[in-house]
Amino acid sequence: MPDNQKFFHSVYLDTDKCCGCITCIKTCPTQAIRVRNGKAHIIKEFCIDCGECIRHCPHYAKQARFDHMDALENYKYKVALPPPSLYGQFNHLDDINIILTALTMIGFDDVFEVGAAAELVSAETRKYIAEHEEPRILISTACPTVTRLIRIRFPELLDNLLPLKPPVEVAAELARQRAVEKTGLKPEEIGIAFISPCPSKVTAVRDPLGITNSSIDVVLATKEIYPLMLSAMKEAKNNPMEYCLSGKIGVGWGLTGGEAAGILLDNYIAADGIENVVRVLEDLEDEKFQMDIRFVELNACPGGCVGGVLNVENPFAASSKLKHLKKYLPVALSHPEDFPQKTDIALTDEITYEPVYMLGTSMLESINNMVRLEKIMRVLPGLDCGGCGAPTCKALAEDHIRGKGDVHSCTELLRRYYLYGEDAFEELEEENSL
Repeated sequence: MPDNQKFFHSVYLDTDKCCGCITCIKTCPTQAIRVRNGKAHIIKEFCIDCGECIRHCPHYAKQARFDHMDALENYKYKVALPPPSLYGQFNHLDDINIILTALTMIGFDDVFEVGAAAELVSAETRKYIAEHEEPRILISTACPTVTRLIRIRFPELLDNLLPLKPPVEVAAELARQRAVEKTGLKPEEIGIAFISPCPSKVTAVRDPLGITNSSIDVVLATKEIYPLMLSAMKEAKNNPMEYCLSGKIGVGWGLTGGEAAGILLDNYIAADGIENVVRVLEDLEDEKFQMDIRFVELNACPGGCVGGVLNVENPFAASSKLKHLKKYLPVALSHPEDFPQKTDIALTDEITYEPVYMLGTSMLESINNMVRLEKIMRVLPGLDCGGCGAPTCKALAEDHIRGKGDVHSCTELLRRYYLYGEDAFEELEEENSL
């Protein structure tokens, strides 16, 4: 089993608020949560920081770690990286420059749009697809939740990942280079701050995949920047500066289908919402899609990045605002030849399989435990009620085999024993020496 200490996560549990309900275990797509002794527990190696537990917890017990504005105090020059989803959080917005100017009023010295880097990644993706015509369906690596999901659950699809950096990393590299040239400061004296719509992108900075180190220094949450922006935008409307570097393609990346549309292909699939993402990946793994599909864009959040749990606006309303905003923009404002600063957009590190779900440390042990699992499953009721604190009966059986759970906690078997005298536990103990 992998060492779970190497798995950093931004999602965590506030035990004081947790009342031990089972809402979270039923909404987690990777079965990473258990309820034990009246409190939820997050299994680090299973978690992909999708934020579904934050989205659905009725008691607000699930939270996300992120930085605050004071984390920028040690930097001499501060650059904000606003994502396209940020633009959908504000009402009656008809000029992106108002938002970008407001950011310079709340403590930033400069801004560099993630949407501008997205247009560069779109251009590089078009080039990559044109140069690689082998029959392979490419999967976007823009959503870190999807990449982490593939890494632990769909290893056969690792070779399908588009080997390009997400736009936020490209934006960070270009922003730092531009700031160094502009100010003459050392790179380490410049603070690059990304305004994140979701916890997954916080994790992607602290524990990146496909690159050795992130170029981002600080990750702020949209919901914390939002109230600061409101007052600053009133003044910014009077004299907005010309900062905008993104057009329809860049702004469109905040919505489902925006990345795929920027590649200028018709034969693509775009899906959002973690359940739909899992369904698409399962069908890809089973080779159910025809090979004329060239590209798959997957967003874990509903509606795309506008649906991130660190945003403030309803994702459907934010989507409508973004569509209105980009309606009158040019197709693209950023092109590779426009930037004297150069960065390598290709991923530098291999993304490898993490066998977190294996039931043993060797093939033989795993096979023996699978046999044991089948025997236990024949006795468990198969109701997947969650009363035991595990999301399914199979998850409970796997926990038992791993030594991290006990099948005797099955509430249905206990009910049958006390009401009808059915002693299924005795059968379990006889068959499996439990």
